[in-house]
Amino acid sequence: MAAYIIADVSVNDPATYAEYVRRVGATLDVYGGRFLVRGGAVAPLEGGWEPQRVVVIEFADSEKAKAWHSSPEYAPLLRLRQSASEGRFILVEGV
Repeated sequence: MAAYIIADVSVNDPATYAEYVRRVGATLDVYGGRFLVRGGAVAPLEGGWEPQRVVVIEFADSEKAKAWHSSPEYAPLLRLRQSASEGRFILVEGV
């Protein structure tokens, strides 16, 4: 079953975050991940949620998503992203 990492990210260092954005795609390729949403305009509709930047990444299954997030390829970029932003991430299974 397909799985999705959904993130709500607040960027506090745009230059460093831009470096993360430039490099992260290659790590996704290894695990079959692909961006579905990557920071487009957000229009709150209900509940008062007003994220700055929303990211949705699709994987074939939750095992691939977890493998990517804990992978040696992504580890240095995870630290880079965390140094440049604050975020909340979830893993959701779906169709």
